[in-house]
Amino acid sequence: MKGIVFRGDKKLDILDFDDPTPGPLDAVIEMKASGMCGSDLHFYRNKPADVIKSLGFKDLASRGMSEDTPIIGGHEPCGQIVALGAAVDARAFKVGDRVAVFHYEGCQHCDHCRTGWTQMCSHGADIHGVIKHGGHAHYMRVPVTSLVHLPDEVSYATGAAVSCGTGTAWGALLRLNISARDTLAVFGLGPVGLSAVQLAAAMGVEVIGVDISADRVERAREFGAAHVIDGSKEDPIEAILKLTGGMGATCAMDCAGGDTPKQQAVRCTRPWGRIALVAVNGNLNVDGMKDVIGKQRTILGSYTMSEVSMKDCIHFVANHGVDVDKLFTDRWKLEQADEAYRLFDAQAGGKGVFLF
Repeated sequence: MKGIVFRGDKKLDILDFDDPTPGPLDAVIEMKASGMCGSDLHFYRNKPADVIKSLGFKDLASRGMSEDTPIIGGHEPCGQIVALGAAVDARAFKVGDRVAVFHYEGCQHCDHCRTGWTQMCSHGADIHGVIKHGGHAHYMRVPVTSLVHLPDEVSYATGAAVSCGTGTAWGALLRLNISARDTLAVFGLGPVGLSAVQLAAAMGVEVIGVDISADRVERAREFGAAHVIDGSKEDPIEAILKLTGGMGATCAMDCAGGDTPKQQAVRCTRPWGRIALVAVNGNLNVDGMKDVIGKQRTILGSYTMSEVSMKDCIHFVANHGVDVDKLFTDRWKLEQADEAYRLFDAQAGGKGVFLF
């Protein structure tokens, strides 16, 4: 089979790999869709080994790796089971099942793993597309514990989106304990931010979308935003206060990254406001007393989602007819990887996906 390997310095290769075979509790998935995520760009732009070490994976040798070990990228995989290990319970999965893949592997024994928060594994989680082969290939081997059934009414592309980007938005909404009583300000209207707009609107939430890109601001209306704000033309905090009768939003989410959006996400909320920090870039520079303690605000960090909530997100999308597919502005074949990532690196469009 062939797979995409990031080399850093905005270079990648499409290499030949042996077709995977399943271990006793594994499945081999034939890829049908593999999403392109913004975090892929860290590996595309920078030396992958340096990025891996920055994530806390210091001892590569203990994992049978060196700095030059080629790892297939992509952590938004979705496809169909084509082989199962001998010890897999046939009541759980069978060959031919449509599945999305939760892209973390943990010890399966600590409390975090047992509750579906594998990325929080006490012994350290392995990330597909980073430490283990990802979905930018024809086939992928994963433990069956990483699989979530995909209903027939949900496309493979949507399943890929939920595997990280859209699922990350869902996880943050759950962390905010959001409901139709809330007003949510979403800062950053890339794929994760638009997913948050789309999902929250389907829940009946009044959503305010904020970005400095006029195209993204306009697109947020199509995804269900009740109000949109171009942060390059007006102060988002003042605009949100005006929209909410001087009160502020009840909830906010930073999907943009950078110091300023995080600060604005906090300060645009009313007393008792809840803020979810999703984007990994930037620092939170706020006044502890004036911005947090005195306003009784709650600031949450949100790191993707649990495997259980990923399943819930897929079924919410299916049951409410949420058109996640319209997130994808670019659809590619594997052999177009170089062109796909050159375009994606410019960050001028929307979300891309490899279809097989």
